[in-house]
Amino acid sequence: MKLSLRALMLHSKLSLAVSCGRTFRNASLNPIRRSWATRPLVSTYNARNFSCNQTLHTAETDKLLAEFKENFHFPSATCKLEDVAAREVGEDIVLHGYLGTQRQAGKNLLFAELRNTTLSHSIQLVASNKTSIEGESVFEKLSELNIETPVAIEGRIKSRKAKPSSSKAEEGAVQQVTDVEIELTKISPLNYFPKDIMVTQDSVFSAEQRHLQLRMEKPLRDALAFRSKAASILRTELCEGKDFVEIETPLLFKSTPEGAREFLVPTRTPGLAYALPQSPQQYKQILMASGIPRYVQFAKCFRDEDLRADRQPEFTQVDLEMSFATGEDVMNTVEYVVKTLWQKLLGISHDEPFPRLSYEDAMSRYGSDKPDVRLGSKISRVEYMLPVDLIRKIGPLHDPIVEVLKISISDDAKETRGFVSRFMDSPEAKPFNENSEGQPGIFIYDPRKPLSGLSVFGFEAAETIEETLDLEEGDLVVLQARKNAPHAGGSTPLGNLRLALHKFAVQHNYMPAPQGFEFLWITDFPLFSPSVANEPGQGGAAGLSSTHHPFTAPKTAQDVDLLLTDPAAVKAEHYDLVVNGVELGGGSRRIHSAAMQQFVLREVLKMSEERLKDFDHLIEVLRAGCPPHAGMALGFDRLIAVMLGKESVRDVIAFPKSGRGEDLLVKSPTRMTEDQLKTYHLKLRE
Repeated sequence: MKLSLRALMLHSKLSLAVSCGRTFRNASLNPIRRSWATRPLVSTYNARNFSCNQTLHTAETDKLLAEFKENFHFPSATCKLEDVAAREVGEDIVLHGYLGTQRQAGKNLLFAELRNTTLSHSIQLVASNKTSIEGESVFEKLSELNIETPVAIEGRIKSRKAKPSSSKAEEGAVQQVTDVEIELTKISPLNYFPKDIMVTQDSVFSAEQRHLQLRMEKPLRDALAFRSKAASILRTELCEGKDFVEIETPLLFKSTPEGAREFLVPTRTPGLAYALPQSPQQYKQILMASGIPRYVQFAKCFRDEDLRADRQPEFTQVDLEMSFATGEDVMNTVEYVVKTLWQKLLGISHDEPFPRLSYEDAMSRYGSDKPDVRLGSKISRVEYMLPVDLIRKIGPLHDPIVEVLKISISDDAKETRGFVSRFMDSPEAKPFNENSEGQPGIFIYDPRKPLSGLSVFGFEAAETIEETLDLEEGDLVVLQARKNAPHAGGSTPLGNLRLALHKFAVQHNYMPAPQGFEFLWITDFPLFSPSVANEPGQGGAAGLSSTHHPFTAPKTAQDVDLLLTDPAAVKAEHYDLVVNGVELGGGSRRIHSAAMQQFVLREVLKMSEERLKDFDHLIEVLRAGCPPHAGMALGFDRLIAVMLGKESVRDVIAFPKSGRGEDLLVKSPTRMTEDQLKTYHLKLRE
């Protein structure tokens, strides 16, 4: 008998299961099903003597195939479970859902919970030992099935006198339909849930079991539903309300030095590779030159960068661009849709325009370019009033900038001392104690001590600081030195310490967690920043990198002139939207002139001619009469996490990557095989 390819494949898979010693367990299966699940499935494969009749046509396989075929014809639901209470008592209905817990009342009565397909509502099923369909007892069939089994049930609505619950239902718990119940007449299992997967109220599933996390943890499912609603609102407001056109741009792009590390996708052509886009930046600028006035996309973006709670190697951003527009136009549009989102989903109104703060002011006052202004604790410079000896003790820097802030931990100096001791002994203090620019100086304002605990400042400085910071007993006063240089990057040492101290104080109940949402725009970023070793940047020879990306325009005509004399001093028309210390997104006005874009790449950043060729396509597009344009991207994952008060974006993504960039459920990334390496003309290097 000639064996088909399909049969050979099935035989090979079954043999592999036996050779690996795998068995499948389900104690609730009937004897025939248990036999199928635990017996060796086939004998050792012999290609010459292989007989389909000998190996595949067994009672077990026939049973398996028959059961699977039954699922092709399961009955359609006649209504939603949550709507059953509104139907007529005595009506026959069909429901779909998952079985919950069972409770037997004597020998002839069995109660079971049925949860709906969204796992939000449940209803009681009643099965009698006297009820049978086609000779099969519904009572016995129900009793064989495990919790979490997907089923289709047929039954009759009956009124129910449920006892009033004495305990208040927990928020987010499954809502029970208590006015009626279903007298079960037929139950059709649509699959089987094994007993070796233990499901209880206390079950905790790992990231390797993300499917069970989603199924058992309602907050995760709710977050995904919330995310869907937010996307719908944004699409409606932008596309219908603001005339944006949603356009998909390619995921297979090319490698260009925009500022972040890329993921490369090799091809079978030797030496050629695609790059996954860091953002659709260049494509959306191309669309502006193509006569598309307003573009938007829920774009997948990829960056091979260090991972933190608010970062993923692949993420989603709400990407938009507007032609014949300035940064002001974009900021007004984004502010409108963000306010609408908060109003419709959280019921929170923001009537006033979002405050604006320049990058320089944000770094000076809060030590961060994305400050959480709810915390207070503004930073001031004080080196001009401090004794020279104190400055020397603070750190090794010559002529440093010294900054100070206060944090109100307690109105009891003794309790504040306990907090300081606890923090300094914690792992959270390690980076600040090991700061090469000097450890922080921490003092406690205590009226019972000489100069209220500030004697090292000297009389005049202590008095000035006391008045400037409006100190009261128990306040924490923190000094920190830093290099005497213009601000660069996203934070200062004292800015980082400010956040760490507040977070530690909240975690250990020294102060309540800050509440509400405080938005602000950060503007006037430097157009260029000093290049950082081992960071990708744009690879130019000028020692500078674009702070945002190399397509960002200078802010004013005066800034354009500074490109010739002092590029580091040029301000950009670059703006970030920040809420509660989280950057929701950033954008800028773009350079729409081909000649100007070439000038910035070649003369200011000093890119090599080879690197400049990577942008030939964009230069050619801009040369074709591209109008002025500006845009922005909102980090959608981060936006949803902030709205829901989640610490990590992993809590609002269906299948997130771990801190090491791995999908622990599907086990990606995978190691490339020799055949794959050969196909793509690659070779591993040690």
